Amino acid sequence: MTDSRFSRRDFVRDALRGAAAAGAALVVPPRALWTPAHGAPAIVPSERLRPQWPSGVQSGDPLTDRAVLWARTDRPARLDVEWDTTDRFRNVRRVRSAVTAESSAYTTHLDLTELPAGQDIWYRLRFESDTSPGVFSEQLIGSLRTAPDRARRVRIAWSGDMVGQGWGIDTARGGIRMYDALRRAEPDVFVHSGDNIYADQPLLPEVALDDGSIWRNLVTEAKAKVAESLDEYRGAFAYNLLDEHARRFGASVPIIAQWDDHEVVDNWFHDLVLANDARYSEKRVRVLAERAKQAFFEFLPIRRHPTDAGRVYRQFRYGPLLEVFVVDLRSYRGANSGNRQPTGSDAASIFGSEQLTWLRNALRSSTAVWKVIASDMPIGLVVPDRMRNGERNFEGIANAEPGAPLGRELEVADLLRDLQQAQVQNVVWITADVHYAAAHHYAPERAQFTQFDAFWEFVAGPMHAGTFGPNALDPTFGPEVRFASPAPRPNRPPSDNLQFYGTLDVAPETRALTAALWDVTGRRLWSIDLAPAEPVR
Repeated sequence: MTDSRFSRRDFVRDALRGAAAAGAALVVPPRALWTPAHGAPAIVPSERLRPQWPSGVQSGDPLTDRAVLWARTDRPARLDVEWDTTDRFRNVRRVRSAVTAESSAYTTHLDLTELPAGQDIWYRLRFESDTSPGVFSEQLIGSLRTAPDRARRVRIAWSGDMVGQGWGIDTARGGIRMYDALRRAEPDVFVHSGDNIYADQPLLPEVALDDGSIWRNLVTEAKAKVAESLDEYRGAFAYNLLDEHARRFGASVPIIAQWDDHEVVDNWFHDLVLANDARYSEKRVRVLAERAKQAFFEFLPIRRHPTDAGRVYRQFRYGPLLEVFVVDLRSYRGANSGNRQPTGSDAASIFGSEQLTWLRNALRSSTAVWKVIASDMPIGLVVPDRMRNGERNFEGIANAEPGAPLGRELEVADLLRDLQQAQVQNVVWITADVHYAAAHHYAPERAQFTQFDAFWEFVAGPMHAGTFGPNALDPTFGPEVRFASPAPRPNRPPSDNLQFYGTLDVAPETRALTAALWDVTGRRLWSIDLAPAEPVR
């Protein structure tokens, strides 16, 4: 890494010590860094006329030459952005957004283009009121790093599962401390592995802990009930950004966001009907999922696909050493079932044919040394769903059947077989979902299905939710637990420090990949160094 990364992070950290709580990044008086030439008023206007920052700023989906900036205000306004490659802002370039609208909760996504590759990008931004021209918000400052176009050290961090099982923001206990831990880890990018919100799990003001103390949640109107309306889903996303650590993190590390079940409701599939859940007046999950996905795209810094606006699966290249392939195991699945269909079908699908074709082709064509599949669910861990019609259903890929692939396992088998036949090497999987940390090694000599090359799967979470585990392993693909850090009892609170994230580091000198698992205190729990396989001649 270059030294500039550390100076960048240190600047944000030091500046934030004196920043107002309203800022997701550094809040600066308007005249500190914005010149009169940019329209700063001679007299500071009434506060009620100024656009506000209820959720701060985020960046995401970084490429070599662009990245998405996300921001939200409270009224129609334009986002005014200046960016530079240093925090001195001596050679700024300026862009402006369209006017924010109530129909998108006054959020805006601005795709910064023509950025230099592998560089720290500093940005400062403010909103200008559309109804009161010349009236500006406070100014925020943040930074991001673009993806490199050449071999250099890269660090990817990942985790998932946010504000679940009743554990919200308790400011007396430090709030969402995982965001502070991740910021201190200084990744180039953070992959959020899904369950960005727990739309189906409202918060109570107080939760009694088994040590006799009380966990005191910050509770908003949206988080006091299950999310059903579009505004309630929006409110669940906005809730997380009330945390000061989340806002600091959003201003300093770009994210790649995934989509999972609690974005909508636990264990959902499109045709699920919540007939027996009295909490819901809207019983059709398909309708809830449409509202949830709209809020998801509104509140996260995601670049929309040009022809499929609802598509979440996508890929990100980090120079010649690493490429990330983000998949979506929720949007295209068949109904949760006993998961033992003998042949492939829509009912047995979890990737869906179109996404599976995309993933297969993308992996085949990748020239990166390491190919990282960011999955919202693990492969071999058994994740059960409820009983239906007297049969145990399954939420995940595994079906707890030790034999040959059946059900959703068939798509995974097809993918693994294809990668072996195409001689696609150095594939690793990262995931969350099960609320503990683990490292699994899959090998054909231990498996019932043998037509694949050995690979690793690394699991890390939750970020701020109840800790569980361990889950049982299905032997179909020959997984072996090399590390696990489960909870001693179910649903352990974040105050137990059993919150986990993972990192992948690639060294340009050796091209080796180091995978590590960490807890929320920044303590490394386990790691392994993986040498790349040599290309097959």
